[in-house]
Amino acid sequence: LAVKNATELAINEINAAGGINGYQVEFNFQDDELDNEKSVNAYNNLKDWGMNILVGTVTSGCCIAVAAETKNDNMFQLTPSGSSVDIINGNDNVFQVCFTDPNQGIGAAQYIGQNNLAQKVAVIYDSSDVYSSGIYAKFAEEAANQNFEIVSAEAFTADNKTDFSVQLKKIKDSGAELLFLPNYYADNALILQQAHDAGMDDVKKFGVDGMDGILGVENFDTSLAEGVMLLTPFSATSEDEKSQAFVKAYEDANKDEVPNQFAADAYDAVYVVKEAIEKSGATPADGVSGICDKLKGVMTEITYDGLTGSAMSWAADGLSLIHISEPTRHA
Repeated sequence: LAVKNATELAINEINAAGGINGYQVEFNFQDDELDNEKSVNAYNNLKDWGMNILVGTVTSGCCIAVAAETKNDNMFQLTPSGSSVDIINGNDNVFQVCFTDPNQGIGAAQYIGQNNLAQKVAVIYDSSDVYSSGIYAKFAEEAANQNFEIVSAEAFTADNKTDFSVQLKKIKDSGAELLFLPNYYADNALILQQAHDAGMDDVKKFGVDGMDGILGVENFDTSLAEGVMLLTPFSATSEDEKSQAFVKAYEDANKDEVPNQFAADAYDAVYVVKEAIEKSGATPADGVSGICDKLKGVMTEITYDGLTGSAMSWAADGLSLIHISEPTRHA
């Protein structure tokens, strides 16, 4: 929903300012329900509607499934938040806004090590999810270069993610001082609650961009998020002028809802598409494949200063080369 709302906000702004190269942008949105098969059905529905360009999908697993379809159709695809490198591998029509899973796993391990956050670290990750397992793999690899030890690495799957008591008991017994959680916020909300119930409030918690949004989980005790750290490209409390303007516009359009990093990534994605269309001169008359060829041809030439990175640029393989300022800490 954050991606949908921010995409719509950006498109409304663009249309109010005259559109792109004189053309108004039409917007349609389908819910893939975090299901790979349904994501392909959603893609086909949008294709039947007349989609020219896809800004999506939101999550890595669904994005990999849809990328196979857009590759076959030679449709330009820019995902705001799908972070697996498998999304772009072999798909020259697909580009990413967000930083990738290897970036996150390595960056998180380095931050924990360089800031001496813990000597003993535990992990709970989803072994059935390419996003979570991909981040964990690189985190574990980089941990070997840092001054901490992974004392417990506990997995769960999509079919078994409501009761984490077994994993948490092993972690508690391991003496871990920090719990790394490379999962989406719904899973982490349950883990934080059950960790609290298990008497693990003294264990530090560290997540990645998928945790952003946890404060909006229904019935979640937000006090459990106090002190939780996460790696994210956007903070709604940033004093950056561009960020504050976006936060205000988003809140005004969505009944005071505070935008998360998914929203910021999507907002950037729409403006990146606008930049590419303007530079390439693509028009609806070029058709889906013609538009794709023109946009692919200019993606390595454009740069964009966005909410989630400055001087953002793209390699030919679709990888986002994001220049991020020094990390900041926000409550």
